[in-house]
Amino acid sequence: MIDAKHVTITDSEWEVMRAIWTMGQTTSRELIDTMNQLEGWSDSTTKTLLHRLIKKGAVEQTGASRPFTFKPVVGEKESMSAAADDLFDHMCAMRAGSTIAQVIKTRELSKSDIAELQKILAEKAKDAPEMVHCNCLPGKMTCEEDS
Repeated sequence: MIDAKHVTITDSEWEVMRAIWTMGQTTSRELIDTMNQLEGWSDSTTKTLLHRLIKKGAVEQTGASRPFTFKPVVGEKESMSAAADDLFDHMCAMRAGSTIAQVIKTRELSKSDIAELQKILAEKAKDAPEMVHCNCLPGKMTCEEDS
């Protein structure tokens, strides 16, 4: 597996990756049929996205002749973590807590997910600062006023 932090994928490519991760490996025909059923995409749309993912190193093609097999080169969990890290790296540090809270409010979570979050938060609380400092533009930090 390659480092998911080095692979940036578009929203449509995410949908293709989700299908490939779910299937484990697939032929182009299986993937085309799946994406047509799930998204209503044409054959050429799925092929284009698949070839972009191959060029980016997220998917590899195996086999010497048709039907080729395609499998993920980046892991699903690692890719989700890298995408979340990238999102948080692009926002004010002061907004991270409220953004995480909003995500938690709007997603279905299992009891074990909630228990794990509570455990993580209890551990983080031991060393947490009273306030997270703004990391926006120096001299232009207005986040504290908006809090």
